[in-house]
Amino acid sequence: MAMTLADLLHPVDPARFFAEFHDRQPLHVRGGAAKFANVLSWSVIDRLLNQTHIWTSQSLKMQMDGQPVPPEAYCLRATSRDNAPVLQPDARKLREWAAKGASFVLNDVDSLTPGLASVSEALEGANLGRAQANVYVSFQAHKAFPAHFDTHDVWAVQVEGEKTWNIWSGRADYPIPHPAFRSLGQAHHDRAKGVLREKVLLKAGDLLYLPRGWYHDALAEGPASVHVAYGVHAPIGLDLANLLVERAIQDPPFRQPLPRQDGTPAAQFALTTRAAQLGQRLAELARDPQVLQVLARQVAEARYHRGGVNLLAARGLEPERAEEAASPEGSGFRVLAAGAKPVRRGTDWVLKTPAATLPLTPPEAEAAGWLLARREVDAASLRAAHPGVDAENLLTRLTDAGALAAA
Repeated sequence: MAMTLADLLHPVDPARFFAEFHDRQPLHVRGGAAKFANVLSWSVIDRLLNQTHIWTSQSLKMQMDGQPVPPEAYCLRATSRDNAPVLQPDARKLREWAAKGASFVLNDVDSLTPGLASVSEALEGANLGRAQANVYVSFQAHKAFPAHFDTHDVWAVQVEGEKTWNIWSGRADYPIPHPAFRSLGQAHHDRAKGVLREKVLLKAGDLLYLPRGWYHDALAEGPASVHVAYGVHAPIGLDLANLLVERAIQDPPFRQPLPRQDGTPAAQFALTTRAAQLGQRLAELARDPQVLQVLARQVAEARYHRGGVNLLAARGLEPERAEEAASPEGSGFRVLAAGAKPVRRGTDWVLKTPAATLPLTPPEAEAAGWLLARREVDAASLRAAHPGVDAENLLTRLTDAGALAAA
């Protein structure tokens, strides 16, 4: 399940991306429906939401037609596993809000499954910064957010359905998660977003890159849409400033009191002289080899740490294994040829896909029609529904023909 930046950008070459798009302009990369089939699916979303105790009103948020849904409207007061009071999402209320068309936002999910982690690790592996993921589930004709910018680069991976993005011409000048930028009202955003630059229709398997600060909004097309927004937080100049503060603590001149001010020119001169001396010392510290070494290490290691636990291997009781081998996603398949049906030709049955024409036996044709009417399928459910068919063989052939993709 390991991915690289080249995998994400394909067919765009990474060298071209860095030369023309990175931190410069948006990029829409079209991909087939199978491209991100192993990142996330409806069944995995339900499986995650059904892990009730991991969600709170902070990790799961809801929007309805551009307005946040109050936590009390979809949560119950509960006690967490460590006996702390929390607002915990309630399944009945979530279903009610879904029926109304509310959007679901699942925050900080990049370590919850190998599929979600694979994209974050590809972005971090390219030294782009720390990559955190939120899942956005939205429904037709209900917009979650008005035009806005983000305080990080956005890599939007479309995994289900379709979504139209409005990309505006305006771009905020390198905003950061600080009240100075978060307190800007919608009236400001509506003025600053500029004119419409382009409309982008994201289909399952597509990728949209937006540099930090670029104004955008989006609306689901069709019945439902799911995309995973990977926010990439690159190291910035303030990281050096914070490092210099830590280093300056060790210098007595920065710990000395500043010249007392009594309103006289001499006092003002003493203060400006001291400020110039301290500024010069900061410039010296910024060139200090030890400071630069620490800074270089912080930039190079800008990534979140996730996964890597294998207790039996740590005890020498089994060999190291790939993390995704233990994932329940590995045995599932995403249906790509939704609505396709086997057809009869004389005494034979065939299934036509864009990639191939697949001959089928009558029992296989019946089984193929059953599974292609679903969003997802696995070998166990196929065997249970059609015990007379070699489930693994049929799933493999349908995958090779482009009707399915491993999820």
